[in-house]
Amino acid sequence: MNRTVFVNGEYLPETEAKISIFDRGFLMADAVYEVTSVLDSKLIDFDGHALRLKRSLDELQMAEPCTKEELLEIHRKLVEKNGIEEGLVYLQVTRGSDGDRDFVFPPADTKPTLVLFTQNKPGLADSPAARKGAKVISIDDIRWGRRDIKTTQLLYPSLGKMMAKAAGCDDAWMIEDGHVTEGTSNNAYFVKGGKIVTRPLSNEILHGITRKAVLRMAAEAQMEVEERLFTIDEAKEADEAFTTSASAFVMPVIEIDGVQLGDGSPGPIAKRLREIYLDESRKAAI
Repeated sequence: MNRTVFVNGEYLPETEAKISIFDRGFLMADAVYEVTSVLDSKLIDFDGHALRLKRSLDELQMAEPCTKEELLEIHRKLVEKNGIEEGLVYLQVTRGSDGDRDFVFPPADTKPTLVLFTQNKPGLADSPAARKGAKVISIDDIRWGRRDIKTTQLLYPSLGKMMAKAAGCDDAWMIEDGHVTEGTSNNAYFVKGGKIVTRPLSNEILHGITRKAVLRMAAEAQMEVEERLFTIDEAKEADEAFTTSASAFVMPVIEIDGVQLGDGSPGPIAKRLREIYLDESRKAAI
């Protein structure tokens, strides 16, 4: 594969893409990112991702690299140039490079680095993993306190994924002060007696774009939703569970810490929400 990628105003073959070794994203994870799904060669919930990107940049006092309209054009061109029908567009903005390493921010007029690339994911919507359901383990949440900012500080979530793989599972749910925060790359939910329970928004979790859409669609479908703190033991006693993310949409969870949920297959509410989300998102895609 030789994808066309975007780096600081240029569309380039991936083999020719370069950034400075002094870029603060490389040296300090001083960067934010977004991942937008592509279905039928169209972007899913682009406006939501663009709005969250601006919030992340503002929270870190980082300059916007371009306008929302320019970002949309870049996304569309990359989808076209790489022939993406189902897949992802990854976007990353860093504070840029001042030509050396320093803990102090570079001058305010330092140009931010903007990088985008695509990932081709045939069958993204009709995922075998979603039909089977995911198994998760619980781990301590030792991340920094501003998880609402979508930064590239992803070492611990990566380690969490590997802990799950070592345990023969698919993902990990993180626990802080006795309560579930979220998955390594997704928001977490359980269902009991027909009620969907998920943690409320705060600095402790990512304000998921897919989360927002799914909760809205659940309400429109007359499903009961409760946003509150919950323990891993509550989740283990649930009828079913699931996660949401831009790259996996609604993913049913069938096992937590070795405890089977329901009959061990994806639950009806998770399956229905996935159907609704995919249908409505395709209609609204741009």
